Amino acid sequence: MPMTQPKDIPPDCFGELEIVFPMGDDGLRHTPALCFECPFKTECLRSGLKGRAGLKVHEEHLARSYHSGAISFVERWSRKKAIERRKAKGLKDSRFRWRLNHCKKNQSD
Repeated sequence: MPMTQPKDIPPDCFGELEIVFPMGDDGLRHTPALCFECPFKTECLRSGLKGRAGLKVHEEHLARSYHSGAISFVERWSRKKAIERRKAKGLKDSRFRWRLNHCKKNQSD
């Protein structure tokens, strides 16, 4: 975070997982050293993990857990299904709104 930025305003990189939690050379995600100094680091990571990019991080973690033997096939399947539901829920919400607007438009014609 630049020194000239006020302490109560988050930086521009806030919640951007590819910036604040990038993939390292070892195939794992790491927080850059600059982020450790930022007063918004915890909220920033939480915010980033709540979005669609966060679901990708959860999928990566799930794959590593399964390949290392930490979870069973059934547990992996169940968690993958939950992640897919969360992805689809976001799409259904926007699709529902589109249908609602489309129906209202057709009714007014």
